[in-house]
Amino acid sequence: MPWKPEYPGEFPTLGWEMLSWYSEMLARPDRGEYEPLVLTNEQAQFILDFYRLDPRTGRFVYRSAILSRAKKWGKSPITGAIGIGEGLGPALFDGWDANGRPVGKPWLEVMTPLVQFAATEENQALNAFNPMLEMIRLGPVMDYYDVDPLDSFVALPRGRMEYITSAGRSKEGQRPVFVALDQTESWDNAQSRHLAEVVRRNLSGTGGRSLETPNSYVPGSNSVAEESFKIAEMMAEGKTKVSNILVDHREAPAETDLADRQSLREGLLYTYGDSAMENGGWRDLEPIIDDILNPRMNPQHARQYFLNQITQAADAYVSQPEMRAIIDPAKRIDDGDTIVLGFDGSRGRVRGKADATALVGMRVSDKHLFEVGVWEAGPNDSQDWQPNVLDVDSRVEDCFQRFNVVGFYADPSGWSGQVANWEAKYHRRLRVRASRSEPIAAWPRGKDSRVSEMVELLRQAIVAGEISMSQSSALLRHFMNARRRATRSGYLLYKEFPKSPDKIDATYASMLAYKACLDAIAAGIGSRRAKRKRGSFF
Repeated sequence: MPWKPEYPGEFPTLGWEMLSWYSEMLARPDRGEYEPLVLTNEQAQFILDFYRLDPRTGRFVYRSAILSRAKKWGKSPITGAIGIGEGLGPALFDGWDANGRPVGKPWLEVMTPLVQFAATEENQALNAFNPMLEMIRLGPVMDYYDVDPLDSFVALPRGRMEYITSAGRSKEGQRPVFVALDQTESWDNAQSRHLAEVVRRNLSGTGGRSLETPNSYVPGSNSVAEESFKIAEMMAEGKTKVSNILVDHREAPAETDLADRQSLREGLLYTYGDSAMENGGWRDLEPIIDDILNPRMNPQHARQYFLNQITQAADAYVSQPEMRAIIDPAKRIDDGDTIVLGFDGSRGRVRGKADATALVGMRVSDKHLFEVGVWEAGPNDSQDWQPNVLDVDSRVEDCFQRFNVVGFYADPSGWSGQVANWEAKYHRRLRVRASRSEPIAAWPRGKDSRVSEMVELLRQAIVAGEISMSQSSALLRHFMNARRRATRSGYLLYKEFPKSPDKIDATYASMLAYKACLDAIAAGIGSRRAKRKRGSFF
C-alpha cells in the first residue's frame, strides 16, 4: 500500500530503520567498553532528513548532503555510521509495508557495494575511517555479518569500504554507492577539486549519494565547500534547477563576542547543540573557551572552526558575521515611507558572465537597507545576457509611486540614457541631489576619492551596527563577494578577479543609497511619513 502518514507533516524516510540498525549493530567509538551507538537528537534528525523519500516514487529526495558543524561536534562518528549502513544496512527503498511505512533493503541485493571515505591526504581520510573501524570491531555487527575490518579497508561479504585521497591513482570509472568527503573547506586546489568532480561522476553511474562534512569555509578560497554552499544559495534563490542537496549548517549568532566569556559560551552552546555537556552531550566547552580567550588564538580561526562562522577573505570588504549582525527581518518597509534609492547597472560584457544590475533602497528614518531588485544572468543564460530595461524601469516607477523617494543616486555607466530619462522624469521630487546639474548620476566621470570615502563610511556603519538590512540573500552574497583594493584615490571595491562570476553590483548600489541617505539626514529629511499607506513592500 502507498505511504500513509501517521501525523500531519510527517514525511517518509528510511532514517528510522537506519537509526535502529546503528544502535543494534554498531559500537560507540572512543569508549573503553562496548556501548551501543546512539546518536544525539540533532544527529538523528540529520539521518531522518538524509534518508527522506518522495512519497510518490520512493526515490530519495536528496542525492547529496552538506553537514557543516563546528570542530569536534561529532561529524566523524555520524559519517562512519552512514558509511557502514550504506555498505551493510537497509539503505535502499524496497517498497511500502502493509501499514504504508517504507521498508529498506541492503545494496548487496542490487549490486556489489563500494563505500569510500575521501580526503585530500591520508591523515584527513582517517578522521572518519578510524572511528568507523572501532564501531565495527567492538560492535555486534561482527557477529551478524562476514566483515573483515583491516586498517586500510573493510572487506564486506561482497564489496569493500576504503579511504581514498586526491594524491592517489585515478578514481575515474569506479562504482561507489556512497562517498564521504571530509573537511571540504580545505579542498582548495586543482587536485582536490578534480577528486570531488570525479567522485560525483562515479556516483551518477550507480545512483549513489555523497556527504560533505566541512567546517565553515573562507570566502574566496575556491574550495569545494565554498562551491557547494554557492549552489545551495542558488537553490534558495530559485536560480538553479538543482533542488536535491540537503544543507545542514549551524553557526554561532553573528553578535557572539570573542572577548566576552558569557557571550562566547552562549554562542558555543548554540553551535554545538546537544553535543555540548550542558545539553546532555560529551563535548566540554570550557577548554574551547579558554583556547579562544587565549591571545595566541587567531580570531578568524576561532570563528571558523569553533563557532562555525563563515568568515572572510584577507581582502574582504566586510565579514559574514558583521553582515548577519545587521540583518533584521522583523523590520518592514511600508508604503509612504521616506526612502532613498541606489542603482548600479550593467548592460552585459563581451567575455565572461555579465555583471549584475541592482536597485536597492534605504529608509531614511532608521537607515534600513532593502533590496528592490537584483538582476543577474542565470546559469543557462548566454554571455550576451542583458537585464530587462523595461522591468528595471518599472521597479523604479513603482518605488516613486509607493514611497516618498527623496533621493536617487546611480552609477550611470552603461545606463547614461536611462539615468537621463529618470532625471527628467523624477528630478522635481528629489530633495537631495547628486549634483546641481545631474541629480541622479552620482559619478558621471568615473570613481574618484569621494567614492573611496563612501566605501569606507559604509563599512564603518556596518561594523558599528549603525544600519540594518532586510533578509536578502542577493544583497548578502554581493557584500561577501566584494574585495577592497588600493587605488590612487583610496580603497575601491572589486570582484575577486575581473571575470569572476561572483558579482558585487548590489554592494555599490547600497553604497549609493547610503550616501543619499546621509545627505537626506543632513538636510533634515526623513522624520515623517506620508499619511496614506497602501501596504507593506515585503
